[in-house]
Amino acid sequence: MNRSSGILLHLSSLPSPHGIGTMGQAARDFVDFLARAGQKYWQILPICPTSYGDSPYQSFSTFAGNPYFIDLDLLAADGLLLPAEYEGIDWGGSPECVDFGRMYELRYPILHKACQRLLDAPPADYADFCRENAFWLPDYALFMALKDAHQGAAWSEWEPELIHRDPEALAQARLLHAREIDFWQAVQYLFFRQWKELKAYANRSGIEIIGDLPIYVAADSVDVWGCPEEFQLDENLVPTEVAGCPPDGFSATGQLWGNPLYNWEEMKKNGYAWWIRRIRHMCSIYDVVRIDHFRGFAGYYAIPFGSADACGGRWRTGPGIDLFRTIEKELGRQNIIAEDLGFLTQDVYDLLAATGYPGMKVMEFAFDSRDGGNYLPHDYPRSCIAYTGTHDNEPVNGWFETANPEDAARAVDYLKLTRREGYNWGMLRGIWSSVADLAIVQAQDILGLGHEARMNTPSTLGGNWCWRAKPGAFSPQLAKKLRHVTEIYGRTPFED
Repeated sequence: MNRSSGILLHLSSLPSPHGIGTMGQAARDFVDFLARAGQKYWQILPICPTSYGDSPYQSFSTFAGNPYFIDLDLLAADGLLLPAEYEGIDWGGSPECVDFGRMYELRYPILHKACQRLLDAPPADYADFCRENAFWLPDYALFMALKDAHQGAAWSEWEPELIHRDPEALAQARLLHAREIDFWQAVQYLFFRQWKELKAYANRSGIEIIGDLPIYVAADSVDVWGCPEEFQLDENLVPTEVAGCPPDGFSATGQLWGNPLYNWEEMKKNGYAWWIRRIRHMCSIYDVVRIDHFRGFAGYYAIPFGSADACGGRWRTGPGIDLFRTIEKELGRQNIIAEDLGFLTQDVYDLLAATGYPGMKVMEFAFDSRDGGNYLPHDYPRSCIAYTGTHDNEPVNGWFETANPEDAARAVDYLKLTRREGYNWGMLRGIWSSVADLAIVQAQDILGLGHEARMNTPSTLGGNWCWRAKPGAFSPQLAKKLRHVTEIYGRTPFED
């Protein structure tokens, strides 16, 4: 990875006109902004469908795409929608915030119209898409159709024969819900057609996309329902222990994520086939893959199912380097970033070194007394990705609003920050000037936003994942300023 820089902005945060960021013109405009600004990478959050809580890290499927990101204007251009069928709809009260409730209520009736027209005259490549994605698409479409038939209830609340995937019951369900199954397959065709076009546009502009792979999948997902033997479930298909993080300086009770844990012994027996399918898929749709919570492959925190918080958990041994050697033997060397944050022990450092993947450094952690990591820029290795903060952290200005005053003063002193320059630009300068091969900044930081624009606060419900940039925020003037400073620090990959 050559010396370069990029911006972290999720698709949902783009200033598209219909309630949420999509893969349409606003996404292409942002690619153009990145190119003008001398950036090389666009990092996004997982693009899979969101479930309850709207988190892209809790999805109904690790392979599917989020229907909300399908651009309606592009569907109209393809003759699948009429502008009158979606223009003029009230998508929510604020252009700076996604109203996921309205998305759920209003988006799917529109997509049904588009998909019906698609299915009435399928494109030449539709059958090819279904065949190439047969390893996940039929089960996903059936799962979503059954969820609709059960008013959104989790699969664990369905009839016993469906919970346990009785072959005869599944065959009957496929006949009974054939129309809805066709719809969910068509939605995924539309998603990945638009995604492929957007990624090609980005690549032609010299921009590579860094995608995010959550380590865990949601309990209420087709991944668990379809492959229960791959997870730590009891005879009733109820998790025995679930995922989370232990108490630390940020949370006295830890983080209770609730995801089922993997049955690593079973996965090893079948050559980690599920993981190989997953990594192959992710590497086919992104240029670079960031694996979230990498430390969980060395050792993972297991919390008894039903616990009220994460205090009663314990550490268990993960698959370690065996998993990654198997993946590399099957797929070859891939472009992977390891999110090696959190409670780190020697086994995590050893695993990172054995894989050769670059890890992450977060500037805010360098000064936050709640974190004991080694994140000061003068200690960064060359092979790492430097961040001001991630989606789980405050924007820089928000950090200064909420940090311990002594921590903030330490950052000001170390980086020689001034109000005139802006603390956000001074903090950005800190990672751009470091030796880290790649520096990634949150879009909120180049826009000078604060706590109000925070994307996610871990272990909280409501108000997360909603932030959107204002129309016109990524201006030519901002691109010029950003290009100037990245050129100063030798991170601009383009010629004028």
